[in-house]
Amino acid sequence: MLICPKCRFKNQDANKFCQRCGTSLTLRPCHECGIEVPVNAETCHNCGALTGRIFWGIISKDLDALPPPADSQELLQGELATLEPESDTSEETSELSPSQVFSTPDNEILLPLSSTSPAIELDNPDADYPPTLAAEAITSSDEAVTQPLSPLHRSNVPDGSREDNPQYEVLEPEPGTIYLDSQQRYQLLEPEKCQQITTLEEKSYILVGRVLDCQPFQESLLDVLVQEESELSWEKLIPALAQPYLILVEEYSPILPKVYDTSGQDGEAFVLLEDRSEWQLILDLCANEEIEMLQILEWLDGMALLWEVLEPWHCRQSLLEITNLRVDEDGVLALQSLYPETKEQQLTLEDLGQMWRQLFSQSQRTQLTALHEVFRHLCSAEINSVQELRSRLQEIAESQQSPDMILTPNYSSAEEEPITEPMTFELPEEPPTAIPPAFLMNDDIPSNEGENDPTIVLPMELSSLTDAGYTDIGHQRDHNEDSFGIQTTVKKQENRLGRTVEARGLYVLCDGMGGHSAGEVASAMAVERLKRYFQDNWHDQFPTEETVRKAVLQANEAIYDENQKNASSGSGRMGTTLVMILVDNTKVMIAHVGDSRLYRITRKQGLEQITIDHEVGQREIQRGVEPAIAYSRPDAYQLTQALGPRNEEFVNPDVQFLEINEDTLFLLCSDGLSDNELVEKYWQSNLAPLISSRANLERGVQELIDLANAHNGHDNITAVLVRLKVRPDMRHQRLF
Repeated sequence: MLICPKCRFKNQDANKFCQRCGTSLTLRPCHECGIEVPVNAETCHNCGALTGRIFWGIISKDLDALPPPADSQELLQGELATLEPESDTSEETSELSPSQVFSTPDNEILLPLSSTSPAIELDNPDADYPPTLAAEAITSSDEAVTQPLSPLHRSNVPDGSREDNPQYEVLEPEPGTIYLDSQQRYQLLEPEKCQQITTLEEKSYILVGRVLDCQPFQESLLDVLVQEESELSWEKLIPALAQPYLILVEEYSPILPKVYDTSGQDGEAFVLLEDRSEWQLILDLCANEEIEMLQILEWLDGMALLWEVLEPWHCRQSLLEITNLRVDEDGVLALQSLYPETKEQQLTLEDLGQMWRQLFSQSQRTQLTALHEVFRHLCSAEINSVQELRSRLQEIAESQQSPDMILTPNYSSAEEEPITEPMTFELPEEPPTAIPPAFLMNDDIPSNEGENDPTIVLPMELSSLTDAGYTDIGHQRDHNEDSFGIQTTVKKQENRLGRTVEARGLYVLCDGMGGHSAGEVASAMAVERLKRYFQDNWHDQFPTEETVRKAVLQANEAIYDENQKNASSGSGRMGTTLVMILVDNTKVMIAHVGDSRLYRITRKQGLEQITIDHEVGQREIQRGVEPAIAYSRPDAYQLTQALGPRNEEFVNPDVQFLEINEDTLFLLCSDGLSDNELVEKYWQSNLAPLISSRANLERGVQELIDLANAHNGHDNITAVLVRLKVRPDMRHQRLF
């Protein structure tokens, strides 16, 4: 099924346009210049911007699981050879088994083909192409080669002829194109740069590199599993190669990359990860004198924690590959991928100490003497536990209060260039646990959370505050009764201990009561009154619950007085809902009245609805009535509270306080977006990606509005997104 990028409607694979909203399923606009490009194009033909969906692909290959060659010639482990068709003179297409392996002359490339693949000849027999189960090289004779079509802008095609015009089909693959799957969805972009590593037990673990998704709107295997929420076939369908990512990423994101798709059969498997090949290397940052030591200590502490986490998965080698250690846009430690280790390696903390020595030796940056002592004690096994190591790092962080600690390290020549033995890798035969990822788990399964909590508890500090808001009239209303307001102050300070961010924000969203006169006036009045109140009364201290309640009641009084002044009654009395959050660094205060909602999205907890609608149905549920019975009432969706229709005796806003301890995205929205459980259905595709700093919130809000118009559209639609990025505060650590 093809998922429409605009309205998320499921279309048949053959559809070229969404059957619900008409969005093209073969073209998409370039985010830089707006020109439409084929969905399988890597870059825009007009401005050169990256438009393709790029992954970091990894393949594991068990050579023993492949069938024997067609003749007696042995398939040499780790060798790459070209395919030679059985009949040299035949020009007809060969029908091949998905796992068929051909015997080949020396110095040629071996590539098993799918049953739909033609007989091929690679353009460059000497190129280093990795063997993959369903990798396909698309070639033909010189006369039959089809050149890629030049895509045109939609406006250049006459009306009514677009669907039949071949120029609007996806690009044809170039000769020599290699895919990871028989459906020709995942294209290997730079096969000549692929790295192949052969294990001691004659199994290959191949780091593939960058992969282009040629069918980005197509559902993946993981998409289907998430929708079915079935754990019965999880271990059979998910290759062992992908299991560590899926199980660990929920708790250790963004350190570990997200898995986008995976597949495996006949001894081979591939997994597609978030592409981090362009992320900054820790090696480069450690050489930068502007990077504070507290930031470096935070990275080292993260590596120490991961050493313990990755041990059961036999993936500690991931922390010993210097080029695998990177940071995200917020300066957080990140791994490009996981490197399995062999049973023969027997890695210890001494190996981690040697890698740290090598890291800082290559960076040629001055170190703390105490940090140099940690390296020495690690390499001599005087530090023999992760808990002790992290405690030592904490002591160094606390010693940063003294500016006289920085000295040049006194490495010996042997220490400057540590000798590192070449490593070989293999996947663990069995994962250390059979517990499926959270999205496939039953909530009744007990959790071991809390049994091995980290020794060091780090308070969090704000690293960035970003927001965006938009309101739309919808498809059926003739005027917009929604209003929203954003009022923020962000201060950045630089000092000897690094950069700090202090921010406060007020976010208000109001939905004028539908069917009442001047609903748009009531919503606008509430927004302006609240903004003015906090501008006058929020100075140094974060507002208390009492202060927030007072602000809401004053907004109610202003609207109520206007109703009284105009002698309005019944349905003629204007009113509005309210949802509001106040942000002060990592503190958040929430207030709401009515059925406008606040959602919270985090990597660990996913989507959470923070507010409970003030309506008859919810009131009955809180009284103990079954939900099905409560919402069978004809007045189930009638509001029990709103600002304006009645005086303060009938208004009791819900007020909550939250402390932010992980990257968080808040969504404030009117019921034009939340109706029909739209947020619950599409949060993974439209909200979860916005947690990343790389995501554009302005574009994200607009896509939410488009989604609501496609599926709801019966009411005004308003959405406000607030993204808080946090990081551990190394200057105020606590040891428990």
